[in-house]
Amino acid sequence: MRVAVDATPLALTSGGLARYTSELVAALAAQFPDDQYHLISEKPRNALEQRWWLWGLRREMDRLEADIFHGTNFGVPYLPSRPSVLTLHDLSPWMDRGWHHAADRVRRRTPLLIKLGLATMILTDSQAVRKQAIEHFRIHPDRIVAVPLAAPAGFRPTVLSRDSYGAVPYFLFVGTLEPRKNIPFLLDAWRPVRDRYGVDIVLAGRRRQDFPNLPGEPGLRILGEIPDTELPTLYSQALAFVYPSLYEGFGLPVLEAMQCGACVIASSDPSIGEVIGDAGPRLDPRDRRVWTEALMACAAGGDWIERRRESSLARAKEFSWEQTARATREVYDEARRRFHA
Repeated sequence: MRVAVDATPLALTSGGLARYTSELVAALAAQFPDDQYHLISEKPRNALEQRWWLWGLRREMDRLEADIFHGTNFGVPYLPSRPSVLTLHDLSPWMDRGWHHAADRVRRRTPLLIKLGLATMILTDSQAVRKQAIEHFRIHPDRIVAVPLAAPAGFRPTVLSRDSYGAVPYFLFVGTLEPRKNIPFLLDAWRPVRDRYGVDIVLAGRRRQDFPNLPGEPGLRILGEIPDTELPTLYSQALAFVYPSLYEGFGLPVLEAMQCGACVIASSDPSIGEVIGDAGPRLDPRDRRVWTEALMACAAGGDWIERRRESSLARAKEFSWEQTARATREVYDEARRRFHA
């Protein structure tokens, strides 16, 4: 099978879209060495390819003799000359316009691609999003499949030491700094804990343009983007990984933290619940009091923290990119069967 994969998310320097695309293609190539996987994205504009999704993409797939297209970023070709699979990571563009400053094209285009049947099959990262998509877009359940993601295989617990990260105990957030991640709420919940226990909070991740600069204050460490080589240490040394996101399609940083043996405190979002299971508390992301109480208990220490770390590691073993690749490949096969039926 020759698969053309939308590589547009790889232009992002970090975040779930880029992680999904790179890890999935690597796992597919390893699991199915007889297949060919081609990463393609919009070419420099010329007279013909000014309409990439209408004409340019079809020309590129003809050149590659591709059997199927996988749209990793909410899009598929406008002319259905081949079967296609569209990954619908979440419904955040349609839930709150304030969560996305540059999602107008996705908001307009993706519902039409689904309604007109241009996406032969649809993937989601969680059962929660699958259910939301079926209800919101009126998708037949047979046409949409939930395939959970995974953390990179190299993310493992590291030896804890008092280095530049761990010299002062810290709570950790990793992810794109954007409105729905609920960062101001997290800082409000953390400040009483800082004042009582002297615990810092570390924010690591790319700041999106629609997220304001945070003013400096004692105990707040804003690291920006962190190389993957450093993330396992950052996760492992955290007193706890904290993730109060208002809405997620999966919550990859939560699983990354768990695979590094971190104690995790996350929001009650249903997709995150599918990831964390019983490995850590899930709290209302609008109830500051319960978050402060949980952070206080963590800062106070206790044997339960080590038990939470063990639970995180056990839960993380249930996910792998190999499983994700195999399940995704089955969806490719189903899309081909349906298209040629």
